[in-house]
Amino acid sequence: MQVTINTLSEVKQEATIELVHDELQPHFEEAYNKYRSKVELRGFRKGKAPLAMVKKLYGEAIEHEALDDIANTVYHQAMEERNIHPLGRPSMVDMDFKRGERLQFRIEYEIKPPVELKTYKGIAVERLVHAVSDEEVDEEIQQIRKANSTMTPAEAVTDDEHIVTADVQELDEAGTPLIGRKSNGVRFYLSDNSLAPEIRDVLRAATVGQTVQAAYESKHDDHSHNVRLAITPKTIEKVELPAFDEALVKKVTRDSVTSPEEFKTSMRNDLQRYWSERSEAKVADDIASEIVRQHEIPVPEAFVEALLDSYVEELRGRTRDRSLPAGFDEKKYREERRTQAIWQAKWMMIKERIAEVESLTVTDADIEALAAEEAGRTGLDKDKLLPHYKRSDAVRDRIISGKIMEFLKQHARISDKEMKEGMAS
Repeated sequence: MQVTINTLSEVKQEATIELVHDELQPHFEEAYNKYRSKVELRGFRKGKAPLAMVKKLYGEAIEHEALDDIANTVYHQAMEERNIHPLGRPSMVDMDFKRGERLQFRIEYEIKPPVELKTYKGIAVERLVHAVSDEEVDEEIQQIRKANSTMTPAEAVTDDEHIVTADVQELDEAGTPLIGRKSNGVRFYLSDNSLAPEIRDVLRAATVGQTVQAAYESKHDDHSHNVRLAITPKTIEKVELPAFDEALVKKVTRDSVTSPEEFKTSMRNDLQRYWSERSEAKVADDIASEIVRQHEIPVPEAFVEALLDSYVEELRGRTRDRSLPAGFDEKKYREERRTQAIWQAKWMMIKERIAEVESLTVTDADIEALAAEEAGRTGLDKDKLLPHYKRSDAVRDRIISGKIMEFLKQHARISDKEMKEGMAS
């Protein structure tokens, strides 16, 4: 078998492969026998016709029909022997078969381009540092109290811990009701921070059945317009917040914590962990973004399409029947995510090269450590997780990605920056 590899671009190659008659014959013999097992000739039982007769009657047709399978087989053999790893589906460019002499064909395929690493150590990034305040802890506790609140009917609003259910009519500038712009049974929780202040102000003294009006400016991304509403309360409910005491703590923690002070400490630690993880994730994103920015790498189309396929499959996986949402425009979705896929492809190739240069690998000890960590977190048996983890490419990718980022962080220039008030929200 004669194989010639031509480089068409950094991401595309062409293989010209030629097989002479003697090399083709074993493939043809296999095809003859396969056809013979199915053919029926007069005077012979199915599959029992003499092979010589099958060749005489159908040999040429069988050979032509077998060419695609032969080309596919020897193409993959040629790639494996030369340690070439094509991406996606190859494309047959040309096939020339001279019966009794030779088969020659050309196949184009994509490959990952060589990655010449530029700067990836000493990347300068900021780490946002946020110290959780007493106010944040109190706000979280307030949300827990609201989630466990009860409601009692009321005739009037006396403070912001009230829910007003009302009919709302939109008005024009002159105060005339707009036809078709009425909503019934709208619920307003006065302590909700997202509630327009103008609505909250007029409802603070609301009583059942008394219509009040609120006017305010509604702002959107690129425009704003004036809104005028007539609000008629139908029911008013007083929100009764439970005390933050031992009973509430035991309820929300299912008796795992009983002391309010212990719960507060745990809440503070959880919030601090959240902000630390968020900060570290941003550091990782900033490092990756800067490294990708410094590397101009051509991206094989097959790589991009494979990533886009994975995004679509991820969407399917979110539904029980693995179906896409009704009316989902997959073509538009793929176009919108294309830039992300190209960026991710670049980052994956850069990470792979960094791991190679820095001799970062996944060991059995790494896999066992992850299995032990996951077992402790989920309550599953480590020994049951381990065999699956050792076979899983996804687990290996997860571990090596973590190692690469940890290496990059260790070699980055990270400066801490206090998170300003308001940035934590």
